[in-house]
Amino acid sequence: MAAANKPLRPHHLAARHPQRHPAPRTPVVTDPDLLQLCQRLLDVNAAPVAWHPGHAGTRLLRASTAKHGEVIVKVHRSPERHTQEVHAYRTWIPALGDRAPRLLAATPDPPAIVITAVPGVPLNQRQLDPEAEQDAYRQAGQLLKTLHAAGPARLKPDWAAWLAERAEYWIRQAGDCITPSYRDEVRAHMRALQDLAPLPAVPCHLDFMPRNLIHADDGTVRLIDFEHSRYDLAARDLVRLTTRIWPTRPDLRKMLLNSYGPLTVADLEVIEHCRYLAALTEL
Repeated sequence: MAAANKPLRPHHLAARHPQRHPAPRTPVVTDPDLLQLCQRLLDVNAAPVAWHPGHAGTRLLRASTAKHGEVIVKVHRSPERHTQEVHAYRTWIPALGDRAPRLLAATPDPPAIVITAVPGVPLNQRQLDPEAEQDAYRQAGQLLKTLHAAGPARLKPDWAAWLAERAEYWIRQAGDCITPSYRDEVRAHMRALQDLAPLPAVPCHLDFMPRNLIHADDGTVRLIDFEHSRYDLAARDLVRLTTRIWPTRPDLRKMLLNSYGPLTVADLEVIEHCRYLAALTEL
């Protein structure tokens, strides 16, 4: 297996090809559809403020309402994403208080939610001085700590075994986009992950990146976008930060962990093994 924090080697990846079996998607929803949805679910007099391209091809509407001020209307890419985000908002996100949006309405057809809009812009769009950016990551660590404590830890099912099964799924999806030696390396890391079991799972965000941390003008940081949220290994929420941001910004790692808490040896091993799974999902 590769050493900790060693970059994934490019020669393991072959030329990319389209996935053979794309996931089912929600039918295309137009901008007028979004407004009508908000008017049906929340306020017949809702008025559009702006339409925004969401992550991974989604579309969002920011609308003004009489009772709730500005709100966000979001149509999910799939029923699974919808179910996960609604469950998160109803079960875990209240623990974050005003540091996250509130769920105002939800409908399964189309799979959509209406949430309160939070002030600010994504952290990755801010040009902050080092001290302000460090403070933002300190707040992010506290938010993540609160989310991870929002539900009781679970030892069952065997989460490491489940992640190994997911790795096999992504290996099949990758096909000849990865080399045989890289497949073997991923599988070796998944076996090592299972050797750590039993590992507790907690409520996780699973897209904990600066684009989902909203930084307000007063410096307050809030967390958004819970469509991937589910029970998982806590350290998985730190994999992308570890591989994408912290190698060149160890100061941000220090500030986040100052508020989140120190990582255990098991956490560090989970991050090392799961970054190979994360790389597969991004092909």
